[in-house]
Amino acid sequence: MRDGEHDFDPRAQLRAVGLRVTAPRLAVLDAVTAQPHSDADSVAALVRQQLGSVSTQAVYDVLKACVNAGLLRRIEPAGSPARFETRTGDNHHHLVCRGCGKVVDVDCVVGQAPCLEPSDNHGFEIDEAEVVFWGRCEDCLKNSAESDTESDAVSQNRIDASRTSESATSHAAHAFDSDAAPLL
Repeated sequence: MRDGEHDFDPRAQLRAVGLRVTAPRLAVLDAVTAQPHSDADSVAALVRQQLGSVSTQAVYDVLKACVNAGLLRRIEPAGSPARFETRTGDNHHHLVCRGCGKVVDVDCVVGQAPCLEPSDNHGFEIDEAEVVFWGRCEDCLKNSAESDTESDAVSQNRIDASRTSESATSHAAHAFDSDAAPLL
């Protein structure tokens, strides 16, 4: 297993876990290494760029074999398709953006982490804990702030236009209410 800090040699890793070295397996591992946290369809698209024609089912099969062998980790943020990464064998978590779906690794804090040990294991032998942090990424926050500024400007223009219209209507209504002679 790897901790994400060392070089990843796909050929050696496949051999080490007893899997044959094949072009689709190498291409899948290359794709996930190049774009961590990709979903299966994105991995398939990258594999097709590298190999040409390959079925989506073949990519799913390779992903499953690599997850089962411990070469890849499958994560499943709620409401998102499964995603894959080569960072396995360590205790890290993920940040997931609610705006764009971006996923980023975040190392576990050093020291005691009580949230990773349940108060009652209910007879389970626990071998893994998963924490997912949800929020908005820097780009989405920036875009939201820009959008809010633009939206505020549009709203202010509408308010100004409405006031101008109300003022004109008020003046016209006042003219009708006055004792002035009607316009014919």
